[in-house]
Amino acid sequence: MSSVRLRRALSLTQGSLFKNIFIFSLPLMLSNVLQVLFNMSDVAVVGRFGSSDALGAVGSTTTYVALFTGLLIGLGTGINSIIAQRLGAEDDEGTSRAAHTAFIVSIAFGIAVSAAAIALARPVLSVMGTKPEFMDGALLYVYIYFSGSTATSVYNFGNGVFSADGDTKRPLIFLASAGVTNVLLNLFFVIVCRMSVAGVATASSLSQWLSAVLIVVALFRSDRPYKLNFSRMKPDAKIARRVLLLGIPAGVQNAVFQAANLFIQSGINSFDRTVVEGNTAAVNADTLVFEIMAAFYTAGTSFIGQNYGAGKRDRILRCYFISVGYSFLSGLVFGLLLFAFGDVFLSLFTGDAAVIDAGVKRLEVMCLSYSISAFMDGTISAARGLNRTLVPTIIVMLGSCVFRIFWVYVIFPLTGTTTLLYLLYPVSWTITAVAEIVYFIFAYRGAMKILRPSQESENCKNLAI
Repeated sequence: MSSVRLRRALSLTQGSLFKNIFIFSLPLMLSNVLQVLFNMSDVAVVGRFGSSDALGAVGSTTTYVALFTGLLIGLGTGINSIIAQRLGAEDDEGTSRAAHTAFIVSIAFGIAVSAAAIALARPVLSVMGTKPEFMDGALLYVYIYFSGSTATSVYNFGNGVFSADGDTKRPLIFLASAGVTNVLLNLFFVIVCRMSVAGVATASSLSQWLSAVLIVVALFRSDRPYKLNFSRMKPDAKIARRVLLLGIPAGVQNAVFQAANLFIQSGINSFDRTVVEGNTAAVNADTLVFEIMAAFYTAGTSFIGQNYGAGKRDRILRCYFISVGYSFLSGLVFGLLLFAFGDVFLSLFTGDAAVIDAGVKRLEVMCLSYSISAFMDGTISAARGLNRTLVPTIIVMLGSCVFRIFWVYVIFPLTGTTTLLYLLYPVSWTITAVAEIVYFIFAYRGAMKILRPSQESENCKNLAI
């Protein structure tokens, strides 16, 4: 292992946690924001320059698209884990077999997700209560958008491989290139070609393929053990099963969140089109803030995992508190900014004053609530750093999914107002956070019993070699 790579590993277990967690989170944050902007440009362009029904049509698909995209992101998480383990063991042959198998699996999985998303679009959007005037546009958007889902799967595969080797720069560059292309194509197809919904969907699909091509070309040109080669494109059944066993549960957890949001969207769809379009515009703020916050608790998982493995028990709790603290502060700061300048932000997506007012009503509830989610998500990530995944996932499913469905069908009808509907977010986050924190205390105490003081000194000695 080179000294550069060793210093990268040691930076998680040595030095200032305040400084290192922040620095570690910055590229993650930039990458997350770029992915958000990639999708936000569709809504912004179609809202400002498309037909009158275009914003509502595209907005009606947001949760549906996120549901299936979450499956693809989860697969990339599994691939990252497998490649990282092979690289850490300096198993070049195993790394190569894993990379080629994962590449084939990602293509097959992307095709399967594309077929499922297209086949289920009409019945699911109907169950969600999508308004008749939005339905044709929403279906058109889904059909075209998911023609690029195989590319999304391949990009996440490549991102998982490069990230496992500590290379986050190239995936970020490829994503930025695709994002800029997406915006330019959006403007061209919508303003010049007058394609409206079809235009933004086509732009997204083509941009997804661009990011996939760029990352695959880089993998074919790589000089690392995971270098792709056509002559080695033979899947290993055991590795393929492991990729799916690690990736699908992570994807399912992402999808479960979105599945619960489908029911929330059905509540939104019970209002008039102005509220639907206002909610569509305001949801972009949620996504942006959540992805900024996610960078910090994602870093928390890495830092807690590394320090737990190194036996540095004194740093584990500090990693947890600092990562959650950063996430909380970022949610609070950006939430307050949106509270103050919400109408300006919403004007990026629509020029309709009534739609902006409807969006502001959502932001008034959400802006002061974002920071609460840090305690839920940050604690879940910390538990994963201690190798605890099953119970946190079950708690999330009950607290943030089942409870939300209960709220939509039992609590929301009591007044039927948008405010009561939006309040389910902070309430569900609070309930889930309390349960997650109680479990984390239990998990932490159990981990500290396993992590004996003698192990701490031995692990530190081994790490220093």
